[in-house]
Amino acid sequence: MKVLVTGATGFIGGNLARELWRRGDDVRALVRPGSNRLTIENTGIIPVEGDILDRQSVDRAVQGCEAVFHVAAAYTFWSRDPAGVSRTNVAGTLNVLEAARQSGVSRTVYTSTVGTVGLLKNGIADEETPLDLKSLHGHYKKSKFQAEQEALALAAAGMPLVVVNPTAPVGPWDVKPTPTGKMVLDFLRRKIPAYLKTGMNLVDVADVVEGHILALGKGKTGERYILGNRNVSLKEIFDILSSQTGLPAPRIRAPYWLVVGAGYADRFVEGTLLRREPAIPVEGVLASKTPAYVSCEKAVRELGQPQRPIEDALKQAVDWFTEHGYMNGDRQPVRSNAN
Repeated sequence: MKVLVTGATGFIGGNLARELWRRGDDVRALVRPGSNRLTIENTGIIPVEGDILDRQSVDRAVQGCEAVFHVAAAYTFWSRDPAGVSRTNVAGTLNVLEAARQSGVSRTVYTSTVGTVGLLKNGIADEETPLDLKSLHGHYKKSKFQAEQEALALAAAGMPLVVVNPTAPVGPWDVKPTPTGKMVLDFLRRKIPAYLKTGMNLVDVADVVEGHILALGKGKTGERYILGNRNVSLKEIFDILSSQTGLPAPRIRAPYWLVVGAGYADRFVEGTLLRREPAIPVEGVLASKTPAYVSCEKAVRELGQPQRPIEDALKQAVDWFTEHGYMNGDRQPVRSNAN
């Protein structure tokens, strides 16, 4: 099968493109000129230069494809160009989905985020939990919500499209790294002195990849599927990492108000004055007030998404960062518009 994957130079997209190629598919990867191609090096994946904001290049990349996985996104809690984040995530998504629809692609999978799913203060949320729009902190989540609404509208109009909502994936090939990968990396670099009372749904990136492939074949048009696994507290994650690495886990629980205040101060100094990415992302801290505990039962039941142990996924992330020179800060994170 001839498949196009956008975002193949990023974490989820890179793992997805490699797995599709490994299974024998004819995989194209839409890549921007000059982008880091580590995730697709030494494979038979065909890079097609272009940009999701350049409709003509998207049309060329989609031509002749039977399936499209639109994974690319500007995934960041801070940017020097907030409007650019929205353009990439909304206008770029529309370019890819419209190109797929007009070229007659048989099936499209759009990668959204668990951030567009409503959460419960005391309980486990799912695809049907109402979303409070006030919970959409920052340009990333707001733009992903808008993009998801556009995708669902196309599906409602008859486009064969399925939406998947990954939770917090961990594993190898997290080249940027993503915010979840950065958490692991900061732990390895001994940069986490305390923890917040919060939590998330953690999942092996291999299970997210499998969920995408299963959604292509089994997903119902217009449906959303949360691709996740286990709800864990932040303290539990650090304890697991500690047991795997021998490094001490942070023992101090920081008050929420203190971290929020530090985040705003850091954003002013680092982001506004020095024009570089703050160490404490305010949007991420604000979102952490309600733990992102969700159920992935629908994806497991309807798609058959696997549930590998998150301990193994964390170990793979640790090993990959270590082997690729990230652990001691001697490798700079790669910045790209890819998930």
